[in-house]
Amino acid sequence: MSLLSGKVALVTGASRGIGLAIAQAFSQEGAACIITGRRQETLDAAARGFPARAIACHVGRAEQVAALADTVLREYGRVDILVNNAATNIAQGPSLSVTDEQFDKMMEINLKSALRLIRCFAPGMCERGSGAIVNIASEAGLRPLPEAMLYNVTKAGLIMMTQSLALEFGPRGVRVNAIAPGLIETRFSEYYWKDPARLEARLARQPVKHLGRPSEVAAIAVLLASDRASYLTGQVIAVDGGWTIA
Repeated sequence: MSLLSGKVALVTGASRGIGLAIAQAFSQEGAACIITGRRQETLDAAARGFPARAIACHVGRAEQVAALADTVLREYGRVDILVNNAATNIAQGPSLSVTDEQFDKMMEINLKSALRLIRCFAPGMCERGSGAIVNIASEAGLRPLPEAMLYNVTKAGLIMMTQSLALEFGPRGVRVNAIAPGLIETRFSEYYWKDPARLEARLARQPVKHLGRPSEVAAIAVLLASDRASYLTGQVIAVDGGWTIA
């Protein structure tokens, strides 16, 4: 039997990259998948390759999150697996150059959106006594990246949210874990890997000598979402080729 047969999974930021790879892996393991992103046409294109319900949602807007929840619960009745993957990084540069507007937007997308979605779907999970929440954090939440102060802060906050909710939801049968990807070959992180010198410097420090692939993150997400991880909660798994220990 597939690991996620009969489960309903919602993955945010799933029109490409890590989010799309997670949704595809969930579908392959038997889950009914809902994918979200800001643009319906991009989501529709992504969903052509596998069975998925594509619903446009800007997770930084509370009214769109509420509408998403209404649609999903009306059509599916529940969400068993929630993956908070949507994120942005609009404040690359010196810390003192960060503006209030950048701060507010990154908190809204990277942190508050996760809490909003959890508020929508965790009560049902707790009532049923089962569920899995997987937050996609970052190595930046464990070790600060240079000139990425705000991104570092939001991802560290997501890790602490994960651990806090794991304490609260565990007695009610809901597990909450996080994945901290390292450098993964996606459009989101191309600043760090498209430049050969920057990539060479990275891999020189990293014990595993290849650039990460979205599928390698997705494999861990499948484990965390499945009953095989029934004794695992409040954990942060760094999928980073060993970068954080080097």
